[in-house]
Amino acid sequence: MVATDRGSAPTSGNASRALRGSRLDWSAIAARYGTVAAALVIFVTFALASDRFLSVGNISNILVQISVLMIVSSGLTFAVASGEFDLSVGQVASLSGVLVAGLMIWAGLPVAVAILLSILAGAAIGVVNGLLVTRLRIPSLIATLAMGPIALGLNYAYTNGDSIYASMPPSFYYIATGKIFGIVPVPVIIALLVVGIFYVLLNKTRLGRGVVATGANIQAARLSGIRVNRYRLIALAFSGLGAAMGGVMLTARLGTGQSGAGDAYLLDSLTAVFLGMTAFKPGRATVQGTLVGVVIIGMLDNGLNLLGAPFYLQNEVRGLVMIAAVSLAVMRAEIRFF
Repeated sequence: MVATDRGSAPTSGNASRALRGSRLDWSAIAARYGTVAAALVIFVTFALASDRFLSVGNISNILVQISVLMIVSSGLTFAVASGEFDLSVGQVASLSGVLVAGLMIWAGLPVAVAILLSILAGAAIGVVNGLLVTRLRIPSLIATLAMGPIALGLNYAYTNGDSIYASMPPSFYYIATGKIFGIVPVPVIIALLVVGIFYVLLNKTRLGRGVVATGANIQAARLSGIRVNRYRLIALAFSGLGAAMGGVMLTARLGTGQSGAGDAYLLDSLTAVFLGMTAFKPGRATVQGTLVGVVIIGMLDNGLNLLGAPFYLQNEVRGLVMIAAVSLAVMRAEIRFF
C-alpha cells in the first residue's frame, strides 16, 4: 500500500502559494516543477544531440509510441491515488490484447463488440482485484501480484500459448494506425481523450475526491464517512479498465494478438506514476503528473534509439529512473510504503 505524508510536504494550493510574502519558496517550486524541468532538460538534450529528434515525423512517432502507455498508466493512477498497487496491469493488457484478436478472428464478432467485451474483461479483473483487497483484506500488492499469473494462465488457456496471426478488419487497425486529415494520429487522439476523461473523473468529480481522500489517509476518510472500500474497489476497476484499453490498442498497432505483448507495461506504467508523484502535487498520484512521466519515458526511449544506444540500455535507464523517482519522493517524506 502506498501512503502519503501530506504534513511534511507542500501539497495543496497552487503555485502562488509558493510565494511567502516577498520571498520565493524555492523548495516548494522545485518540488512541484522539478520533474517538469527534468523533462524539458531531456527534451533539449536530445534535440541538441540528434538532428532528427525535433523532426515532425519523430515527434509524431514518440506520441504514437507512448499512446498505449498513456492509457495504461492513467488507469493505474487511480489505483495508486487510492493508496493501492496494481501489479497485474501488464498481464491484463496482454489478456485483453489476445482476447480482442480472438473474438474478431476466431469468433467472428464485429470489431466494436470484440473491443467492448475485451475491455469489460479487463475491468472485471480489476473488480476481482478490488474484491480481494476489500472483502478478503488481502494487501493489493499481494492480490494483484497473484492476479497477474492468473490472467497470464487465462491468456495461455485461450491461445494455447500461441500468438494470433491473421488479417484483422481495417477499422480495427485504424484505431492504432489511422490519421485524421492525414496528419493527426488517431491513437494519440484516443489516448488524450482517455487521459482527459480520467483527469476529469479524478479531479472534478465526487468519485475522484473519494478516491484521493481514501489514498491520502484511509482512517481519516473512514471516520469522515467516506466508504473507503467502495472507492478502493472502483479505483482498481479503473486500473483494470485502463490496462484492457491499452491492450486493445497494442494489438491494433502490432496487428497480432501476442500472449506477452503487454507484460512490459507494468514497469513502464509504475515508473510513469511514481515519476508523476514528484510533480505538481508531490506525494499524490495525479493524471497530469503521470502524463509527464509517460512523456519522459517516451523521450528517453526515442532519444536513446536515435543516438544508437544498445537496446538493453533502455531497460536499465527505466529502472534507474524509477529508483530515482521513488527515492526522491521517499527522502522528501512525500510517500511511504506500508
